[in-house]
Formats: sequence, structure tokens, C-alpha cells
Amino acid sequence: MHDVLDPCDLIPDEAEQLAHSGYPVGALESDARDAAAAKDLRRLAAVSARLGELRRAADWGYEEPEDDRALLEIAGSARSVAVAVEELPGRLRGAWRGRAVGNTLGKPIEGLTRSQVETYLRAAGQWPLRGYLPLLDPLPAGVPALHPCAPIACAGRFVDVPRDDDLDWTILALHVLEVHGREFTTEQMAAVWLDRVPFTQTYTAERAAYRNLIHRLSPPATATHDNPYREWIGALIRGDAYGYVSPGDPGEAAGMALVDARLSHTANGKYGEMWAAALVASALAVSSAREALTLAHAVLPPRSRLAHALDAVLAMHRDGASATAALDWVDEALGFYPWVHTVNNAALIAIGLLWGADFLDAVGITISGGRDTDSNGATVGSVFGALHADSAVPAELVGTTHLRVRSAVRDFDGIGIDELAERTLRLARATSTTDGL
Repeated sequence: MHDVLDPCDLIPDEAEQLAHSGYPVGALESDARDAAAAKDLRRLAAVSARLGELRRAADWGYEEPEDDRALLEIAGSARSVAVAVEELPGRLRGAWRGRAVGNTLGKPIEGLTRSQVETYLRAAGQWPLRGYLPLLDPLPAGVPALHPCAPIACAGRFVDVPRDDDLDWTILALHVLEVHGREFTTEQMAAVWLDRVPFTQTYTAERAAYRNLIHRLSPPATATHDNPYREWIGALIRGDAYGYVSPGDPGEAAGMALVDARLSHTANGKYGEMWAAALVASALAVSSAREALTLAHAVLPPRSRLAHALDAVLAMHRDGASATAALDWVDEALGFYPWVHTVNNAALIAIGLLWGADFLDAVGITISGGRDTDSNGATVGSVFGALHADSAVPAELVGTTHLRVRSAVRDFDGIGIDELAERTLRLARATSTTDGL
């Protein structure tokens, strides 16, 4: 766990974040980790001061705008597509069910490396993935430990959808849209966080932003002050609801996602949520993952690291590479990123969607890449369900366990998935030639 209250975590992680973002960190990262290991707070403070003096290298090869107006202009260029309104109820049910099922499939092995995931799945008799994973005891050789929350999502150990932040944030966004509408502000979102979500059920960037809110900082400072996790995947997992209510309009979905993301994230962290929202919005209107990914790609700054990574994945698929080759590329080209960074995990999401032949295949390919397996499984499941409707989510995985959701969001614990889909449908505004829903 990266403790947002502990400088022994924050300062080394900030050095790593800067190093990945074009800053000449040099030996400062190792200095910070050495000082943290020794609990030398004075030395850590000195390293932190030196990190604050760094400026991005002039020859850095990317352009990653932070200005909201510029980002909204890019998002506004995304093409809208007509929606078959009569299909929306089934597609939205598919998206919600797919998100819940995909999350549970990946949760037991969250944080494992690609090789560790394969070891665990082979030991479980599920290579490739075929269903919910058992809790193996003892763990197979080569798998050092599971995430502390893993047991609640293992086969036979849950009766409802296990509580997870990947679902909490989707539910919370739906609540904000119901209360404040599409014109909600980042400040309104911040107030809902404090009112509806326990601090202990937030992680990394969200927990840092929550801490900053309590200390009376306002957005966008909440995203930047002592928050080395500002380009991690936390915002990406919050974007689906904005796509759900904007079927066929990736630009509008991305605009709402930006208002949400700026509370806790910067640069590729914000772009990731914009992309996820646009991807879901597109998936609700088209029938192929490649078309949805292409439409969503338009909301990204074209010279960002995220856009470059997704360009590479799309090119590999176009050129006939295998899923294994694409996963190898993620390890080789993006392997230096933390396991919960936006860029590497978004690439894994795209790979599962492009190469997956059916729901379990798509989720399974993405999960086999390791890293943030529950978040990635949730997003792939959501998009696949949006593309192909509820009938595409295997009935045996929905069963009786994936009808209701356990949630940390106040007043939503135990809510039915179909109710969430119905409430979403009431808010959805389709781009179509009809008069609406």
C-alpha cells in the first residue's frame, strides 16, 4: 500500500513519477528510496526540495497539455455516431453486468505480474481463464502473496458482487449525474466524495486528493499537492458512467470525465478517464471493439504517451500480430511503469478487446497481462457488454451472485445491477435520429 500520509512512500514515488514524465531525476530516485528505507526524514525532505526544482527536459518527445480548454477542444473533435435506441436497455444491462463480472474475475490476482498470473491460473486449472478463480492454499511456487482483498472474490466465497472501488466510483458517478446533472462541477464532485465515500475505501491518487480536500485545498491543487499517483489508473476506472449516459457521443462523455478526473489526476491520468468514458460511449453505438477504440482515440492528445501506446496496440492488431505478441510488447515497451499506471493498463484493456473472441476470452486476455487485473477486467467487461448487450455476459457467471452489488458508497450497498442499469437508462441521451429514449 502506498501511504499518502507517509513521506517514506510519497517522496520516492514522486521521484519515480517525475522520472517517467520527462524530468532529469537521475540519482534522486535511489537517494529517496535509500532515505526512506532508513526512515531518514531530514534526508527525504532534502531530496523532495531538489525534486521540486527540476524542470522537464527540453527534448522530451511528448506533448501532454493540462489546460482544460485545450483538452475539451480535442474531445469536441470526436465524431458522434447514431445509436439504435431500442438496443440501449440491453446494452446498458450488459455494460453494468460485464463490469461487475469482469471485476470479480480479476480481483483474486490483482497486482500479480504476467508470469505470476499464468502460474496461478495453471495451478487453478484455468489456463486460459474459464470462470471465477479458487483461493489456492498453499499458493503455487512463484506466487509470493495475494492482495489482501483477494479472498472475498474467490469462487464460493461471495454471495453478491464483492465490494470494490472499480464499482464504487461508477455508482458514485451515477449518483452525481442524478443529483447535479451533466453540468456538475469538480467542486460538487468533491463534496459528494466527502459525503458518500469513506476515506479508507479510497486508494493512491484518490486518497491523496481526499486528504487534500480535508486540508481545505481546492481543485486542481487537490490533484497535484503531495500526489505522486496523479497519472495512475484511479481516474480511468471512474469514467464508465459518463459513457453510459452519452451513448454515441464520445466527446460529451470525455468532457464529463475531465471534470471528474481533474479532482485527483493530471496528464495521462486525466486522459485515461476521458478515453474510458469515450470508449464506453462509442461501444454503446457500434458493434466492433476496433471501431469503438478508434472513435475513443480521438479524445486523446495525439502526442501523449497514452495515445502513442494505444496507437501501437491498434497497429499491431491491424498488422496481424498475435495477442501474445501484443502482451510481450507491453512488458518490453511499458514494463517500467508501476503496475497501476494508466498507460500500461490501458494498453492491456485495448489488447483484450481487440483480440478477444467472446466475453471470457476478452477479459481473460487482458487479465493474463497481469498488473491491475480487477480494474482492467471491469473495463473490458463493461465495454464488451456495451458492444454486445447482456446476452454476451455468460449467464453462469451472473447466476445469483452478480445480481446485487456490495458498495462502500453510502445508501447504495446491496443495490441491484438491473436497477443501476434502469437508472442509467433514464439519464442516457442518445445521438440518434429519434426523439430520444
